[in-house]
Amino acid sequence: MFSWLGKQGGGRERGGGADVVQTVTGGLRDLYLRKLLPLEEHYRFHEFHSPALEEADFENKPMVLLVGQYSTGKTTFIRYLLEQDFPGMRIGPEPTTDSFIAVMYGETEGNVPGNALVVDPKKPFRKLGRFGNAFLNRFMCSQLPNEVLKSISIIDSPGILSGEKQRISRGYDFCQVLQWFAERVDRIILLFDAHKLDISDEFSEAIKSFRGQDDKIRVVLNKADQVDTQQLMRVYGALMWSLGKVIDTPEVLRVYIGSFWAHPLRNTDNRRLFEAEAQDLFKDIQSLPQKAAVRKLNDLIKRARLAKVHAYIISYLKKEMPSVFGKENKKKELINKLPEIYIQLQREYHISAGDFPEVKKMQELLENCDFTKFHSLKPKLIEAVDNMLANKIASLMNLISQEESNMPTEMVHGGAFDGTMAGPFGHGYGEGAKEGADEEEWVVAKDKPAYDEIFYTLSPINGKISGISAKKEMVTSKLPNSVLGKIWKLADCDGDGMLDDEEFALAKHLIKIKLDGYELPGTLPSHLVPPSHRKPFQTAE
Repeated sequence: MFSWLGKQGGGRERGGGADVVQTVTGGLRDLYLRKLLPLEEHYRFHEFHSPALEEADFENKPMVLLVGQYSTGKTTFIRYLLEQDFPGMRIGPEPTTDSFIAVMYGETEGNVPGNALVVDPKKPFRKLGRFGNAFLNRFMCSQLPNEVLKSISIIDSPGILSGEKQRISRGYDFCQVLQWFAERVDRIILLFDAHKLDISDEFSEAIKSFRGQDDKIRVVLNKADQVDTQQLMRVYGALMWSLGKVIDTPEVLRVYIGSFWAHPLRNTDNRRLFEAEAQDLFKDIQSLPQKAAVRKLNDLIKRARLAKVHAYIISYLKKEMPSVFGKENKKKELINKLPEIYIQLQREYHISAGDFPEVKKMQELLENCDFTKFHSLKPKLIEAVDNMLANKIASLMNLISQEESNMPTEMVHGGAFDGTMAGPFGHGYGEGAKEGADEEEWVVAKDKPAYDEIFYTLSPINGKISGISAKKEMVTSKLPNSVLGKIWKLADCDGDGMLDDEEFALAKHLIKIKLDGYELPGTLPSHLVPPSHRKPFQTAE
């Protein structure tokens, strides 16, 4: 379908998901070079917004960016996921990580310094060279042979301190670097310490630099085992209030609560909550390879929409410039009137206000430009991008949907991820409907005497009670009829519309499972089948 199919990075030779990633990323790169790049170059998009994309940008593995104030556990979090140390790792209560560290897969352990990284065409970091030596001296790639890193790469960022001095002393624009990474990563994880919820000025600016990438952001409230349940509720509320002031979205961010390190919990009251939250976070990260093609597609669409808007802005400014006299005064006037120009272009081209770049930033960048060197509007370039968005992207999306339904799920494996999948320490093992799965005795038997007392008050006939009699008892649980109906179907093993004492005990057990907050099974597990029904039940199956 597409002429360019890569083998590097995201195009790993695993079959299934990797083949689709190769095909889709190859198609995206082809579309970018033929349709979008000419528009970007014609209207100097790269000077204002984002450098041109390269082959490595399309082919790299999914990346996860960790951001947080110092001593929130960012580096420890990576160590927890990998279950091994990585080169350049430093952990301590003081600000230890003073560099951006790209933790990536390599056959041998080692570090690659920033200046070498930005000239490596196989790595997606070449465009970081524009931030200068001050940044490159604080940037490195840590490579090691780790199963987790075969599927994803992780970017560790410097711990953020408070105060203006810290921001100036870096020697490079920290927020601009974060924005560069945010545009290219698949997931942004903001880490908070349960004891340090204040959001410093620089951290606030850092979060604001993720504008337009809200769908990638997840929040981790780390070290939550160091507070009790009552304090944890207050901490969570305070965190949501603080985030609401810096992240301008109507949706509530997903916050994962836990203690992400391989040490005993200091407070075990919320152990089940921490396990469930860790499982949800792992699932989110594990799904990144599966969603990599869709994410790249989505990012290209966002880039194309911004490039179109940029073209309209630049061509409008060119059109308004006088041909001979008063150019400098007109330039100042147009820059000051940029908010009004935005509104005019929105109406003229039916563009959403959310597609426009930030006014203040655009005004600052325009100050150093010669408007007379801008180009007039070229409809053919706009039409090419419109055609890409309306037709080509849609066909790629269909390809992804078709292939995903026919391929095995590609997920992150290794490290901490393998410890949550199976065995007695897997999440939910031995709980709810899974309780008693590895025991010889029927798990319901221990409570059956109490259930029998209720059963015999319902006037059984020939050892069975009718559906009406069972309903009178089951509705006392106050569960909805839809749930009770499912419980009835699961408990009525022989399907005769009546319940014997064992089936009734099973129904009561399933009600208890639901009332305890667990989900009901879709089909009755073999260990829950009443002993007297096991052979007939299995024969019917």
